Amino acid sequence: MKRPLFGMLILGAVFFAAALFFSCRNEASGKIQDTDHKIGVFVPGVTSGSPIYEMLARGVLAAAERYNTDAGSERVTVTIIEGGYNQAEWENKLTAMTASGSYDLIVSSNPSLPDIVSRVSVHFPQQYFLILDGELRGNPRVYTLRYNQREQAYMAGYIAALETEANGTVKKIGLVAAQEYPVMNNIILPGFLEGARAVHPAYEVDFRIVGNWYDAAKAAELASDMIRGGVRVLLCIAGGANEGVVNTAGQRDAKVVWFDTNGYNIKPGTVIGSSVLYQDLAAYNQVSRFLSGTLPFGIAETFGVNDNYVDFVQDDPVYFETVPGELRKKQAAMIEKIRSGELTLQP
Repeated sequence: MKRPLFGMLILGAVFFAAALFFSCRNEASGKIQDTDHKIGVFVPGVTSGSPIYEMLARGVLAAAERYNTDAGSERVTVTIIEGGYNQAEWENKLTAMTASGSYDLIVSSNPSLPDIVSRVSVHFPQQYFLILDGELRGNPRVYTLRYNQREQAYMAGYIAALETEANGTVKKIGLVAAQEYPVMNNIILPGFLEGARAVHPAYEVDFRIVGNWYDAAKAAELASDMIRGGVRVLLCIAGGANEGVVNTAGQRDAKVVWFDTNGYNIKPGTVIGSSVLYQDLAAYNQVSRFLSGTLPFGIAETFGVNDNYVDFVQDDPVYFETVPGELRKKQAAMIEKIRSGELTLQP
């Protein structure tokens, strides 16, 4: 399945407006009316330097642009509002955005957003929301899509264990996370361990928490201590703090598995795997469904490897240069089992 081509995203702006218009959704019939609409994108953080949010914005903008091109006129307005790094402020900022009454659809992405949207929607029951990377069922104005991050974490754990088997001495892999949250504790961490134990059942995970999404120095301290304890490969899911993990691993001849985006070029030779989400594609497809009047509000859907939203990057030249062919062959065979249905990993 080919992914759509996306234009360049202008980064670093709190507000992004592209004078675009699209036609209105008729709730009764599901048809499109000849009316202008606006889409608001709430970024729970900042866009620039946050690949997952860059993909979110890029996908929404591409869906609007494609719709306008097909319509032969500008019909969609897209505005991007950033919530900043302080998670305690997200609900107030999303409430203010909703209270403005400016948007027919508000799009966002984060596992914490469904709970926030549940509270906000009580006060604004006419507002439609599209939330990626989260789950909320039964609200007639909210559609959520979550990724099968058990598959994603399993693929990361498998390559981490393969590398450790080839070059390490202790059956232990590491995970440095910014925070503990339900998806991390209940899906990603167990999935990461499950993937490693598919290589050898004796594997354990050294799990450490930074406490925020930006403290690279703290992440570096944690990574250094883990490496001293015998960890050969680390998965880092800590936002800006990932820099500390990668730099420390590079200095200590350890390796890193990247999460959500292609990270091979971040530090070639150190990053030996990239377990990715194609959030730009998810945003593009789901916003396009909204524009066509077919987005099924009130339900939650889950998509994974076989939906082309979750994957492990195997075709990057750095991967070929960094990881021996025998390890790549074993990783590819495992991924093929997921694609064929021989290996089923429910989130």
